[in-house]
Amino acid sequence: MFHDGKGERLRRRLKQILSEFLPPDELAYVYSSYDIVGDIAILRLTEISRKYSQIIAEMIMNVHKNVKTVLAQTSPVHGDFRLRKLEYIAGENKTNAVHKESECLFSVNVGECYFSPRLFYERMRIAKQIRNGEVVVNMFAGVGCFSFVIARHSNAQKVCSIDINPACIQSMRENIRLNRVYGKVVPILSDAKDVVEKELCHLADRVLMPLPEKAFEYLPYALLAIKEAGGWIHYYDFEHAKKNENLIEKAKLKVGEKLKSLDVAFEIPFGRIVRTIGPNWYQLVLDIIVHR
Repeated sequence: MFHDGKGERLRRRLKQILSEFLPPDELAYVYSSYDIVGDIAILRLTEISRKYSQIIAEMIMNVHKNVKTVLAQTSPVHGDFRLRKLEYIAGENKTNAVHKESECLFSVNVGECYFSPRLFYERMRIAKQIRNGEVVVNMFAGVGCFSFVIARHSNAQKVCSIDINPACIQSMRENIRLNRVYGKVVPILSDAKDVVEKELCHLADRVLMPLPEKAFEYLPYALLAIKEAGGWIHYYDFEHAKKNENLIEKAKLKVGEKLKSLDVAFEIPFGRIVRTIGPNWYQLVLDIIVHR
């Protein structure tokens, strides 16, 4: 999905081209957003748009000259590894790509690892907050997107990058080589709660929780990782909002009650909606200061 003016223009161009091939009443059922990971485009198809999948794929490759493969997402993100089922549509039949973002390179197998190009702004926003010499714990690192942007754009001492998916750790090791950040990004294959309890207690100046499905459940372990002197937690969640409901305040109330129950002194000075994920559903982030 694109967030800049160029991306919006390309989306409109794609719709204009497709309008020459599809009936107007069926064009409405073509999703206008899609992900591009390196040279792979991942789109979603409706029952109606599926019969035009080849045309849509060819048009995407025509509009985006760098795209060599088009895949269709055929299931929601699911399971502990946050994977989605993908179906080959056109171009080279592959799932490996190297994605460039914020002067970093990410080697990723989109069939085996969760990867979202949609959080590029958020990754840089966090990197700009890192102070010299910080130790960062990334509890749900994936292939290491947050970790490598931080390593490239800050003077963090170390980013402990945890993931439970062996394929993500394998990609992370390759990405350490691609980005030449040996010793700065540390890949750890584990469930975050286990490794925090055993090895990372009170080591972190800052904890990242970029897995909305588990962040609330894992808050006690994020607190356990924070240094005795205190630190920051960047908490991501999914939240539903009714009309005129203040989404950020709703999330602050929910997280605040949880932190109070854990007898924690804290402030939540910042929150923002990261993206829309469905009708009245949003992904959001809260920046939490933990005091000791």
